[in-house]
Amino acid sequence: MSDLFDAAPRQGRMPLAAALRPATLDEVIGQQALTAPGSILRRRIAAGALGSVILYGPPGIGKTSIARAVGAMLGKSFRPLNATRAGVADIRRLADEARMTPLLIFVDEVQRFSATQTDDLLAICEDGTADFIGATTGNPYHVLTPALVSRSTILKLEPLSIEDMEQVVRRGLDHLPGVAMTPEQIRLVAGRSGGDARRALTTLESLALGHDGPVTEAMIEEAYAAAPINHDRSGDAHYDVVSAFIKSMRGSDPDATLYWLARLIHGGEDPRFIARRIMIHASEDVGLADNTALQTAVAAAQAVEKIGYPEAQIVLAHAALHVARAPKSASACRGIMAALQLVASTPPAPVPLHLRDAHYKGAEALGHTGYVLPHDDPRGWVEQDYSPIPPGTLYQSDARDAATFEKRADEYWRKVTGRPPHGLQT
Repeated sequence: MSDLFDAAPRQGRMPLAAALRPATLDEVIGQQALTAPGSILRRRIAAGALGSVILYGPPGIGKTSIARAVGAMLGKSFRPLNATRAGVADIRRLADEARMTPLLIFVDEVQRFSATQTDDLLAICEDGTADFIGATTGNPYHVLTPALVSRSTILKLEPLSIEDMEQVVRRGLDHLPGVAMTPEQIRLVAGRSGGDARRALTTLESLALGHDGPVTEAMIEEAYAAAPINHDRSGDAHYDVVSAFIKSMRGSDPDATLYWLARLIHGGEDPRFIARRIMIHASEDVGLADNTALQTAVAAAQAVEKIGYPEAQIVLAHAALHVARAPKSASACRGIMAALQLVASTPPAPVPLHLRDAHYKGAEALGHTGYVLPHDDPRGWVEQDYSPIPPGTLYQSDARDAATFEKRADEYWRKVTGRPPHGLQT
């Protein structure tokens, strides 16, 4: 079984990305932790005992290239399998071939393998018949079978840095005589490729085809006019960028909040999803410090339902910046979580008699008496028990030295009751 590129006759020029594939790990750009001397991958290659390896990371960062380089360094024939088309019979044919010829079996998007395909492949690897490398853009612990995860060495690849990407572009230019780019243009292509080396080389090839001489800014803009950055809304990019957006709002960094929000918008994220996240964190992270943050977030959610993109991006920025710039209090989130945990782990506390429903004939005979209406007191508050839970057990004020609602409320109740608010010791 052979790769499509190996089996088919060459038609015209080889794609630049294929022509520049590294032959060894020394030629791989980036991924220094993976390719450095003494790394686990190097040690396995040196021992001739690769076994089963999963390469995990976003598209275009060298998973296939590394797999091919490993095969070459091991002196084994590279046999790629298509995860969606290869059947059990194909895997067993490779097993037969591996008994006569040393093989490295490579499966891209290995998460598409069925449990049966995975079991047959693992049987080949476990008895040492062949080595195996799988590649996936999804988190292996989420998308792969437990059997494959437990029997594999999982190696995570990181997006290429801007310096790595510049090196990729320069290597591509060396392969394209007659095409000239300034250092600024090289950095521009490197930066706009989103850490995807394949994308950078494909763009470079598009700029070079039919052109001889200096590349212009207009040519670069045309090449990237309709090219979005990487943002797989079903994969790790989705969760990682959303996580960064949320943590930037919580961390009160408005610039980071806008950057990650722009990444979500540019990647085509549903504005309703973004608005829902802002609503959640208006209560979770701002909470009682500024009650108007939730009002802004709810209004933003209603607005994006009515207007959509592109104007919705302004509304989302408005709400996200309100959450980011507002003072923070986690008392509401922390309090309800503590209350739920208490309810789930202890016997239910009886409702005090004076708090029980007394709006029916016979309630007084049952002892449902003694409730004092706070409005009857000039202070709007009276001393009475509302539960057997000690004050401060669940609600703990996050008031800080700022003019927040929670700070004002603490000061008010200190004056009314003559003692510290719940959760405060002094």
